[in-house]
Amino acid sequence: MNKKVLIIGSGFSSLSASCYLAKMGFDVSVYEKNGTVGGRARQLVRDGFTFDIGPSWYWMPDIFDKFFADFGKRTADYYKLDKLSPAYRIFFADDIITIGDSMDKICVEFERIEAGSSKHLRQFIADAQENYDIAINKVVLRPGLSPFELVTKETVLKVDQFFKTISGQVRKKFKNPKLISTLEFPVLFLGAKPSNTPSFYSFMNFADFGLGTWHPRGGMYEVIKAMHALALELGVTFHLNSAVDKIRVENGQVVGITAKGKTIESDYVLSGADYHHSEKLLDKQYRQYSETFWSKKTFAPSSLLFYIGFDKKLVNVEHHNLFFDTDFELHAQEIYDHPQWPSDPLFYVNFPSITDPSMAPEGCETGFFLIPIAPGLEDTPQLRDQYFELIIARFEERTGQKVENNIIFKESFCVNDFVEEYNSYKGNAYGMANTLLQTAFLRPKLQSKKVNNLFFTGQLTVPGPGVPPSLISGKLVSELIVKANSKST
Repeated sequence: MNKKVLIIGSGFSSLSASCYLAKMGFDVSVYEKNGTVGGRARQLVRDGFTFDIGPSWYWMPDIFDKFFADFGKRTADYYKLDKLSPAYRIFFADDIITIGDSMDKICVEFERIEAGSSKHLRQFIADAQENYDIAINKVVLRPGLSPFELVTKETVLKVDQFFKTISGQVRKKFKNPKLISTLEFPVLFLGAKPSNTPSFYSFMNFADFGLGTWHPRGGMYEVIKAMHALALELGVTFHLNSAVDKIRVENGQVVGITAKGKTIESDYVLSGADYHHSEKLLDKQYRQYSETFWSKKTFAPSSLLFYIGFDKKLVNVEHHNLFFDTDFELHAQEIYDHPQWPSDPLFYVNFPSITDPSMAPEGCETGFFLIPIAPGLEDTPQLRDQYFELIIARFEERTGQKVENNIIFKESFCVNDFVEEYNSYKGNAYGMANTLLQTAFLRPKLQSKKVNNLFFTGQLTVPGPGVPPSLISGKLVSELIVKANSKST
């Protein structure tokens, strides 16, 4: 009889693990508290407008390709990808930088800002590509069990880059503050300040400039739908609106879960839900990490999000837009060093309907506005309204158009919603930051040290935050479960 695995949550890492485990012959069931699969990567459809509620950047297309290839499939079997041209636009107080869809175009733009900078840029990205090859083909494919996983002949030559920072490396070569902000931006996906992120993570710059920014037609939720379809094809069973109340343990061995008052037995339990919340589903003696442990960790930001339907097409914007027209460093300090509502926030705006007309009614625009904020802040309707007025005024000024009176509807999502919808620790949006002391084996473990056959996956464990790392996390934990099963049989 096939061994049974129960998976809590249906985000990217859970869906990934469910596919790999089903392929290996396990009987896999997924329990999701919400009414649709996807975890944080859900979708909002309203009045003909389609929004990705969570992730909206499709980077590292090779990781998605590898995932589907592991099942004899291609991404093209499920969804159509468009490379964005330009990739994105950055608005500063006195200028706009446009990131093109090739290194040649990006170099021309860098030269416009700072003469001679393109030579440094090509070298920086060449180094970043080396790091990408090492990271993706070596480091991230290790399950975070031992510090020796980081020791390869390639990483030994790069060891100094784990002790230098992205911020320091960028500032050595580039003097213009706009170019510095442009090069520091990609590591924000890792959830930490550039000044606290090891320079080895420059591989994110290669993901950006080297591999480009893509859009799955219909939005990022198409990827979730594809993974869900693959999981169903492989025989995975899904239970929606089924919040798990307890992970059941007997004599140090996991025996199943309780969901909606019913007890379900299993040989293995894997939680892709928030790690801190998952451990609270255990009796206290079986938890690996104390409240003090979590409170001392550096968490990636939360976000204040607005989903807006506009009754007209907007001008002077691209699919992805970053508003860096205020002090980058001050906003970072107000997230990480002195957590508070930002005094003058940077923000991001996504208009997927510019690329993909299917995501808005004809003549209209779908808009997704995001302000990164510290996790755990007070969240009230008044604060949401105050910050919306602040950023919409700046948006109108920087893009030279009036839009507030063209809003058909507006929905918001913030700290309280991250807690309520996803059981997210302090309402964080992106998991735990990838700082030096929270990298690889120093992150919470994929496998419980206290309970046999209990496992975890997702952005609080290895490899870390982001969609591609979540796909990898699901693969890594499935390999550990296969290994544990072979030992027990």
